[in-house]
Amino acid sequence: MSDLKDASQRKAAFMATVKAVFWSFFGVRKRKDYESDANQLNPLHVVIAGVIGAIIFATILIVIVKIVVARAA
Repeated sequence: MSDLKDASQRKAAFMATVKAVFWSFFGVRKRKDYESDANQLNPLHVVIAGVIGAIIFATILIVIVKIVVARAA
């Protein structure tokens, strides 16, 4: 239980978390950076940034599909 409490009290900037999540979506991450992130990032921030990233990604895909379908009609 103390490991979870320690993990939730990590003090990495939210923008660092957003950057790590972006590179995870992109699929490119150096091992050194991954290990650094695992030690510094707050897991709650990672989940929040991941959900926000997924929503943005899905929204972009929907907009692209609507534009393509509108031009084809």
